[in-house]
Amino acid sequence: MNPAVKYLLLGLSTRALAESAVKCGIDVTSLDYFGDRDQKAIVENISLARDRHLPFSAQNLLVEGLGLAFDRVVYTSNLENHPELVEELEKVSIIVGNSAKTLEQVRNWGLLRNFCRDNGISCPKTLLPGEEDRAIKDIDWLVKPVNGGGGRGILPWDKNSLDHDSILQQRIPGVSASAVFAANGEKGTVLGLTRQLIGCEKLGAKGYGWCGNIFPLDINDGLKRSLVGQIGTMLDLFVSKFRLKGVGSMDFILSRGLGFFLEVNPRYTASMELIEKGMDLNIFDIHLKACDGILPEIDILKQGKGRFYGKAIAFARKEIQVQETENWHGMGRRDIPFSKDRIEKGAPVCTLMTSNDTHEECLASLFRKGRALEKELGI
Repeated sequence: MNPAVKYLLLGLSTRALAESAVKCGIDVTSLDYFGDRDQKAIVENISLARDRHLPFSAQNLLVEGLGLAFDRVVYTSNLENHPELVEELEKVSIIVGNSAKTLEQVRNWGLLRNFCRDNGISCPKTLLPGEEDRAIKDIDWLVKPVNGGGGRGILPWDKNSLDHDSILQQRIPGVSASAVFAANGEKGTVLGLTRQLIGCEKLGAKGYGWCGNIFPLDINDGLKRSLVGQIGTMLDLFVSKFRLKGVGSMDFILSRGLGFFLEVNPRYTASMELIEKGMDLNIFDIHLKACDGILPEIDILKQGKGRFYGKAIAFARKEIQVQETENWHGMGRRDIPFSKDRIEKGAPVCTLMTSNDTHEECLASLFRKGRALEKELGI
């Protein structure tokens, strides 16, 4: 590891990734939208909103990023939806992660559904624009944006024609979950399974909006053994086909003992800091080594024998102005706004963190912390 190499961390929110990099002893500059208080306290951070007074867009990240000094780039959400911008970064720097070519393929649902069918991977029925007449009537269908993220924009199908940026997908009832992995372009290693928190009204979330994770996924040993085998096989197939590199996650629905594939997130994801805490790992170090071909040895069948770790995003139910936030870090809060910041209705206020003996206690603790935050803010 060369300490003279300068890394640029790029994405909507880079706080957790920056924390991991700092613990790894890496020299980084981060460029994201929020520029949260706890991130600016540990690294050089440039915020689109706070420092550049710009709205969030991947294009703005690219333009502002190209004006900075760096040797290598590690990106996070939502650059995976913009391979053309990653390709621009490839012209001026080393991408430590997945290439633009990989992104084009692994986010292409026309390609993905055929790959799943040909390899026996359980997957919801998926239809592309122009195929609406193939929608079976007794199936619940969801409209999903092709370049979405965090569950935003997912709605029940109203029987109207799709636009070119959407797909139809069968709604599978079950538990929303994700598998965090590391890959070296040939094979992958599952680092951990988490439950996803979706649309929790107690956190101010709605619909299918993602609002947090709990690690590890709370399932019995027999089901875990079966699921680990399914996910491991699925992961190796995806890595071999799409040449995935570095850390990423695979979202799935656990239904009737099967993991139904939903999507690959081919970059650092929000659930990874829970696995870092719970497994005493450094995700940034794992990412660098995986890109160099070295994968860790992890026995995830042993996970869940100790503590559970949770994080939740608290969303503003109305426009608010936070008061003093200097002590928020000590209260188990992350992605902290600055004192006197104004936050729009529906925007994230901060991240709530907890650790408990059981899954149920972990979830209840997150909800309590959410309610305490709302009382403090007068919501």
